[in-house]
Amino acid sequence: MKSSWFVALICAFAAATAAAQTPSSSEAATIAAAASKGKMLVAANGARLGPVYRVGANGSAQIFIDGKLVSVPVGTLSSANGKLTTTLSKSEVLTLN
Repeated sequence: MKSSWFVALICAFAAATAAAQTPSSSEAATIAAAASKGKMLVAANGARLGPVYRVGANGSAQIFIDGKLVSVPVGTLSSANGKLTTTLSKSEVLTLN
């Protein structure tokens, strides 16, 4: 009986942690709306990375950079002053698949 209680507690903790790491549906919708096709994506240091080619189903911004299609995770995106910005640098974006 004690072990099933412990397993339930661990599952609840894992679910709460996962929920805290993913953006809420309203945040994802806001970012996805900001990450529209053709909008310029800017790196954390202000460098232009490229226009958004497509917005993924999960809200990620897909761009072509150095001839490679890269999906920039929605968790790194923000929109401020009309600019779509990622917290990643260009070199970090280049390491994404």
